[in-house]
Order: sequence, then C-alpha cells, then structure tokens
Amino acid sequence: MKSLIQKYNVPGPRYTSYPTVPFWDPETFTQDNWKASFQKSFIESNQKEGISVYIHLPFCESLCTFCACHKHITKRHEVEEEYINTVLKEWQLYVDEFSETPIIKELHLGGGTPTFFSKENLKFLMDGVFKLAIQHPNAEFSFEGHPNNTTKEQLQTLYNCGFDRVSFGVQDYNEKVQKAIHRVQSFEAVAQVTKWAREIGYTSVSHDLIFGLPHQTKENVIYTINKTKELQPDRISFYSYAHVPWVKGVGQRGFNENDLPKDDEKRALYEIGKALFATLGYEEIGMDHFALKIDSLYTATIQKTLHRNFMGYTANKTQLMIGLGMSAISDSWYGFAQNVKTVKEYQKIVNEGKIPVFRGHILSTEDEIIRKHILNIMCNFYTSWDTTTTKIENLETHLEFLKELKNDGLVTFDENSLTVPKHARPFVRNICMAFDKKMHQKKLKDKVFSMTI
Repeated sequence: MKSLIQKYNVPGPRYTSYPTVPFWDPETFTQDNWKASFQKSFIESNQKEGISVYIHLPFCESLCTFCACHKHITKRHEVEEEYINTVLKEWQLYVDEFSETPIIKELHLGGGTPTFFSKENLKFLMDGVFKLAIQHPNAEFSFEGHPNNTTKEQLQTLYNCGFDRVSFGVQDYNEKVQKAIHRVQSFEAVAQVTKWAREIGYTSVSHDLIFGLPHQTKENVIYTINKTKELQPDRISFYSYAHVPWVKGVGQRGFNENDLPKDDEKRALYEIGKALFATLGYEEIGMDHFALKIDSLYTATIQKTLHRNFMGYTANKTQLMIGLGMSAISDSWYGFAQNVKTVKEYQKIVNEGKIPVFRGHILSTEDEIIRKHILNIMCNFYTSWDTTTTKIENLETHLEFLKELKNDGLVTFDENSLTVPKHARPFVRNICMAFDKKMHQKKLKDKVFSMTI
C-alpha cells in the first residue's frame, strides 16, 4: 500500500461537479443560456422533487488558516443586514424567472460562518426566502455552526424555521494544531452546542474533523476521535486537509510546509480514524464521510440514493440547486454558474437587477454522460454502461486510463461495468480522473487541485 499511495498521491479534483471548475468552457456560457438552463430544470423537477437552495454567508471574525473557502474577514456585524437584503434580492431575481412558486426540499447555510449572523437576522433571511417559496413536506434544512459563537438562541431560531441538521467544525482538539490553524476552541464548547442542538430537537448533528493538519500526529487523531466518541455525533466528516497556498486569500500561512504530514504518514492518520469510527458503530459513506445507521446519509447509501453536489454528500437529490450569495455556485443539471467572489461586487451587481454570475458551463451530451459515471463512482463505488453506446461515451479511452489502476488492484471492470473494491476507496478521486476527459484534453499550467490522498 505504501508504494501505491506514493504513486497515486497526485493533484486532482474532489468532483463536486463535472466538468470541474477549472475546465468550464466560457464559450458555452452566457446569462441567457444560463437562464434557459435553470428554467428548463425548474419546469422538469419542481413539482416532482422540489429544488435545493444553498446560501453562502461569507463573514468570519477571524481567519482559519486551514480554510480554502471564499470568505470575508470582519468584526463589523453591521454588514449583516445589507448582505441579507442583497441575498433576498438575488432570490427574487431567480423566482421572477420561475414558472411557478418554488418548492424547497433542501436548504443549506454555508460559509464563512453562518453563526456570525444574529438570530434576528437569520430569521429575517429565512422569512424572506419563504415569502417566495414553499417548504417540501420531506425537506431537510442544515447549516454550519462555529462552536465558539453558536448560541442556543440561534439554534432554536433556525430549528423553528425548519432546520433539523447542524454541522459543527471541530477539526482537531490538540492545542498545538489549533494554534497553527488559528482555530482555537475547547471540547467543552463543542459539547455545549451539541447538547443544545439535541435538547432543541435536531435529528442530525455532525462534526467536521480534518486529517493531515500541521503538527498533527497519530496520537492527536486518536485523542480527537476518543473525545468525539463522548458526544457521539450522528455524522462525522473526516476530511483530508487540502493544502492550496497558491490560491489567493485562502490563508494557509500559519505554518511551514515541513509541519505537514506527508503521503503515507498522512494516509495513516485516515486509516487510524476509519478503524476507530468502525469500532464506534459508524459506517463509511462515500469519500471522507461516516454516519451512524440511524442517520439518513446511511439510509441513502443502502438505498443507492446518495447524491453529491457542491454542498458535498447529501441524502436528497434534486435536479436544480440554486446558489445564493457571494461566490455561490448553482447547478441546473444542464449547467453550472458561479457568482462573483467579493461582497462589494456581488452587492453592486444584484442592486443593478442582474443575477450576479460571472462564469459557468453548459454541459454537452458527453459531459452529462461522464458526469453520471463520476457521480456513480463517488457515491456508490460502481458504475455501468450500455456497450451499444460506447462510441458516444468514448469509454474505450477511459478504460485505457483505468488499466493501470486495475493492474494495481484498485478497480475491477468488464465490458459494461466498473467496481471500486472496499480497500481501494482511498483512491476514488484517481479512479474518477480516468473518466475526466476535460482534464486529459487540457493540461493545466498552474497549480489548481489539492493532492488526492
């Protein structure tokens, strides 16, 4: 396994979309064809399954140096109201283009730090969204909370608005690691917000942990997971730290490259974590996720309905996902669109009455086929195809890329299907890369992706 990790630990996408953002084709994308794309998807899916809404709340009071998200660092909470008003104006711009009232099945508040916002402003935001929409009877609403600033009142307010899932960013409980990533928080703070969420009635509490952080050791991971065991969250995300210091504004300056565990050492942290999660009753879900058998993510895995999009893994699949807020990405199934990346520009464009997208991609028929296979592999570790359509899908080429992975025992495939063995799941990003025609066609000159393992 050592040599395989060293061999396959290369830069690669996390496949929250296909094509991935660096390979979006600007020639396929205009404001008009983006509108046509999401309008078509809305008509096809709103009554049948509802839609998803992602709202990006970008403000943080301080910079966590492990974070590669788009955020805006400020301690000025007076920014909240203007930003929310802009989000609601953007939502109105989309609703005006829909043929009927939207039915929201999935809603997620991401960041940044959603709990930067006061309970009053969070309620104002949700009230504004649902003045123009209907809540699906099987809706699942979730948000990301910072243990240091999430209050019981915020949790209660969002619960009253229909939220039943919350994810708390923990990362690691070791003080040296926390100081390096500028995210110091106590176990007691995490325990308190977890307890509050359960008392209020949240049906799923998730903790986000990260392996591969600076100064992190096997002992750190064991300690963090043993502390996590005391709280028994319903879900655990065990992410690989994505070191992308070349991306402007991501931070990642609180430590030296030599402080990071490398290759086999880093992967060993994951294997230790995975083994401990298994002893605690957690089932491995897709890539980097674990859930108790009572959680909907596990049910979706068993029923083969697990889905993956820009929000990560989800138990609910909707054809249309609208992203609101600075830098948010929308997915119409037929196309992707990303909003501008600064608060100032975002507010300016929306206040001019325009949907604030600045780039995107409209999928070709071939893109849709490849996307299907990558989603199947990421969610189910399996995909299949009809041999009569091989020419259309260009599968001969993709299977050629898979031969080396097959020789190394990381995939099995025949003339119409592919399976990822359980022991090969750490290499799932590499396996998906074999299907990534855009990546093979266009070699990137600059660093873009984090390492795959």
